[in-house]
Amino acid sequence: MVYLSRIYTRSGDTGETSLGNGERVPKTDLRINAYGTVDELNAVLGWAMVGMDDGSLSASLQHVQNDLFDLGADLCVPEPGQNDAPPEFPPLRIVGEQVEKLERWIDSVTARLQPLESFILPGGHETAARLHIARTVCRRAEIAVLHLAKTEKVNPHIVCYLNRLSDLLFVAARLCNNDGRDDILWVPGQNRQETNLNENPTD
Repeated sequence: MVYLSRIYTRSGDTGETSLGNGERVPKTDLRINAYGTVDELNAVLGWAMVGMDDGSLSASLQHVQNDLFDLGADLCVPEPGQNDAPPEFPPLRIVGEQVEKLERWIDSVTARLQPLESFILPGGHETAARLHIARTVCRRAEIAVLHLAKTEKVNPHIVCYLNRLSDLLFVAARLCNNDGRDDILWVPGQNRQETNLNENPTD
């Protein structure tokens, strides 16, 4: 149980913050950037779900939001070093089963979709456009974790989870575009011959 008696503590006014193990680090630390981006992803997901018509998809994404808090908690507590004493309480870690559940959802949604004939442009219906934004934030969160993993030990299930989640958000966006029927297809080079580069594109 998490109990917050007050929101502000003034402890971060000098540009530092505490990790889950009590260690103080700069707010510019790669670890802070990684789980801060995961927090951003969670917020964008909440926005994407506002007014969502598909109750089953909404429930799945709320499940993902809870997982993302687990994932942030995992990142917040560094993996112990070889000579570190084991923690008194085992930290919360992302596990393979959470990744596997995303894969099952991806397969289930994909089975409903129109086959892809081209790459698609982010957009279509409003909820689909929001999910595409969430997808790009998810990719950025994955990259932030990979940057961290170059210098510190990171639970490998975190990267797998974020990688699968971006795929889930892609197919979910297509689902919200009338099962892919209302996707906007990319037409490679479509405008190269049609547009005079000296013209005002808004004319």
